[in-house]
Amino acid sequence: MTPAHRVPPSVRLREALLAALPALLTALLLLLATQPAYETLIRRGSGWTPYAYQGLVQDVQAYQVARLDPRVSKEERQMRYEIALSSAVTPTQFTQLAAVEARGEARLSRVAALLRENTPQSVAEAAREAVRLNAQAGDFAGETRVQYVRALEEMRRALVATAAATGLLSMLLTGRALLLWRAERERRARREARQREALSLASHELRRPLQALLLASDLLRQAETPEQRQHLLALIEDSAAQLASRADLTRLEDLYLDVTLRLTRPDLRTLVGRVAGGRVSVHLPSEPVVWPVDARQVRQIVENLVENALKYTAGPVEVTLDTPGGQPEITVRDHGPGMSAELRERAFLPYERGPRGLTEGRGLGLSLVRRYARAHGGDVTLEDAPGGGTLARVTLGEPPLVDEPPLPRGG
Repeated sequence: MTPAHRVPPSVRLREALLAALPALLTALLLLLATQPAYETLIRRGSGWTPYAYQGLVQDVQAYQVARLDPRVSKEERQMRYEIALSSAVTPTQFTQLAAVEARGEARLSRVAALLRENTPQSVAEAAREAVRLNAQAGDFAGETRVQYVRALEEMRRALVATAAATGLLSMLLTGRALLLWRAERERRARREARQREALSLASHELRRPLQALLLASDLLRQAETPEQRQHLLALIEDSAAQLASRADLTRLEDLYLDVTLRLTRPDLRTLVGRVAGGRVSVHLPSEPVVWPVDARQVRQIVENLVENALKYTAGPVEVTLDTPGGQPEITVRDHGPGMSAELRERAFLPYERGPRGLTEGRGLGLSLVRRYARAHGGDVTLEDAPGGGTLARVTLGEPPLVDEPPLPRGG
């Protein structure tokens, strides 16, 4: 069983950061968008008004009137003076004083100095100075309102841009998530398809050893001599070994899809000679043909080709092992009606069956033969045989690596 798919921590961290990206971007853009307005409010004052400057004008003018009106008592006149002077010498109540004074020539300190002189002329001049200072405050207030409006408009545009940017980013991330989900679904579908294909090929390749096992078991009940029983027991052991090797659930993809080779250097004559019997004749060279192959897969190649030849023709089948050019070549010839060029091209596709349109089988044998042959650095082709019929030709090349043969059990 394959272990459950685990998401690496780096991938989890990356996806978490991407998921948090819209929120982080929104916070950053809002901070940048509101910063100008914030600075304006902090530096200019929140809702700044020139009330203190207007109050100064009223206090100084009230004292000026009190000095000129004979009906005002001396005590009230003194009280008016102290109020006006207190307003002029208390700069803390005049917010943004430096900015207001920078708008003109009027100064709060001059108003205070004139009031301390406390003469008719100085009080009149103090009143005029307070009026000018109040006018400068009015100009500053107007300019501040313009800056407020501008800052709010900029913030509004920035908020709209932030919403658009984060919305677009959210759409892109959502689209990315959908694409990843679709890719994952397709990956799982491909994996499931590969697993189904591997199971189908395994089922196809289990039929022959299973049939041989059942036949040998049935014949064993009727065996009369120890030699017959020993021969049938050897067949049963061989079939059981073939079943075990072709049905290893932990290696189905290595066996039938990715085709991982377990190479040894057997004599190919032994592998090819196994299929002799009945309508099948085998022609082998007199000298050993030792070659690096996966013995089980070469045996399956030969069995599949012979099975196809027997299935689609009632005549004899000839199997030949030769070494033209120094490399092994296995040919399987039947004497049937042959195949058209179009059918020969399609014959190696999965689920394609022979020229008679037979319903038996699933058309997987030749596709597996080609896969195994190419894994060995060779290939398989179908040709018109001289005199009629079809000739399947398997060439075996040099595999990239050669494994040492396993040691026999027990040493």
